[in-house]
Amino acid sequence: MSNKTYFNWSTGKDSALALYHLLKDERFTVEKLVTSVNSHYNRVTMHGLPVSLLIKQAELLEIPLQTINLPEQPSMEDYETIMTQAISRLKAEGFTHSVFGDIFLEDLKAYRETNLSKVGISTVFPLWKRDTKALITEFLDLGFKAIVVCASAKHLSEDFVGKTLTKELIENLPEDVDVCGENGEFHTFCYDGPIFTTPVPFSIGEKIYREYDTPNTENEKTGFWFCDLY
Repeated sequence: MSNKTYFNWSTGKDSALALYHLLKDERFTVEKLVTSVNSHYNRVTMHGLPVSLLIKQAELLEIPLQTINLPEQPSMEDYETIMTQAISRLKAEGFTHSVFGDIFLEDLKAYRETNLSKVGISTVFPLWKRDTKALITEFLDLGFKAIVVCASAKHLSEDFVGKTLTKELIENLPEDVDVCGENGEFHTFCYDGPIFTTPVPFSIGEKIYREYDTPNTENEKTGFWFCDLY
C-alpha cells in the first residue's frame, strides 16, 4: 500500500525533477500539489509566477492543485500560523507524507521536518545531497525545459532572467553561484518535460526589479530581477 502524499510544488526545475523521481516510486501516491501564493500580487511566492501559469502547469501534470495564500510580506509568526493550519487540513484529509525538492540546505530541511512532525506528517527529499551539477545535467538530459524567472541582483544581472536553461548557460555561471541556484541565486519556471502531457504555453513579458527586507537584519534590502511571464 502506497503512502498518500502531497508535493510542495515551487513551479521550478528542482520541483520538476523531484516529482519525476517520486512518480516512479511505488511507495508514494502523489494526490496533490501544494504551492504558496502571494495573495497581494496573485503570484507564486519567490518565483513571481502568475497563478494562471501555475494552474496550467498543474493541469498538464494532471495532479490536483491546492494553493496556500500568504500576505505580501508575512511575519514569521503569521507565516507559521497559516502553514500550520494548511498542513493540519491536509493531515485531516489523510495525507501522511510531504515532498520537497531541497538539495543541501540543512537548516531548511530541519525546519520542514520539525514543523511537519508536529502534525504527524513525514517528509521526503528525493534530491537530497545529490551533486547539483549532476542534477542539472540530468534535468536537461531528460528533456525538461525551464526559463529563469527570478535572479538575485547580488549574484546575477538583469540579462540573466528570461533565458532558457541550457548546459552552456550553466557552464558560464559565476563561480559563487550554485548551478541549481540552491542558495537562492535564481529561480525557474519549468514548462516542459517527461512529466507534462504537453508543454505549458506562455509568453515572455517585461523585466522588473524589486527589493525586499532582508530577514534578520535592520533596514537592509535584498534586490531581485524578475522576468514576467503570461
